[in-house]
Amino acid sequence: MSSSFEKDQKRRLISSYFSVVLSIALVLFLLGLLGMLVLNAKKVSDHFKEQVVVTIYLKETAKEVEIKQLEKSLAMADYVKTIEYVSKEQAAEFLKEENGEDFMDFVGYNPLQNSIDVHLKADFVTSDHLELISEEATSKTFVDEVTYDNDLVNLMNENVQKISFWVLVISGIFTLIAVLLINSSIRLAVYSKRFTIKTMQMVGATKQFIRRPFVWKSIRLGIIGAVIALIGMAIVLYYINKTFPELGLLNTPILIVLLFAVVFALGIVITWISTHFATQRFLNLKTDALYY
Repeated sequence: MSSSFEKDQKRRLISSYFSVVLSIALVLFLLGLLGMLVLNAKKVSDHFKEQVVVTIYLKETAKEVEIKQLEKSLAMADYVKTIEYVSKEQAAEFLKEENGEDFMDFVGYNPLQNSIDVHLKADFVTSDHLELISEEATSKTFVDEVTYDNDLVNLMNENVQKISFWVLVISGIFTLIAVLLINSSIRLAVYSKRFTIKTMQMVGATKQFIRRPFVWKSIRLGIIGAVIALIGMAIVLYYINKTFPELGLLNTPILIVLLFAVVFALGIVITWISTHFATQRFLNLKTDALYY
């Protein structure tokens, strides 16, 4: 009978520890993913901004030396990331591939213009900068016109600001939820040992002596949960980087290591604080209150 009871208690204790580790791992994993999103939010927004193309259309009378000079000046400009010269023949071939038919068969000639596609650095993708760049380019006599999607730029900048704000708000809320969830799991684990705590206290053990094994046990559980969360984060980071290599998520290893260190530290700190207060609560309870 006694052996069966002990086995049942041991099974419940293992189940309690498993739920604590699982809760810590899941919460820290989600918190880590959110941290990766916060760290890479600007990088992702910059990537999409740099997809905006400023197209400079050239007149038929434009000389090759003038085009070369324009390309050289654009390549040296602080606001330019990449440039690409697109001849009207290349543009016609692109339209042919995109539409599946050769439009020149109907028109009889190539009405397209030679052009230069300019990709700007993310910080310069604003309406004001684009307007200045456009005015500078159109001031040249051999440039016909400059086009870009100004509405898309405005919409993108507005959305980036909104998303950045809400990511920070959600990060704060989620951090609070993480602390509360881990704290609840720790308190449940300590609750199962409340009679042991009170018994030790009644035979003269000090609060610090009673609290110490619970704190160390919880810290070990926190470390295990944090390691599991870090493994999950590493797998997700690897597959995201493999799927979207253009984002360059692994180009900042110091930030990644720092994020992993913070998540690991949170697993220890939160479990330590939660266990401290949970044991303190049962240490301060009267014996009769332990049954409720």
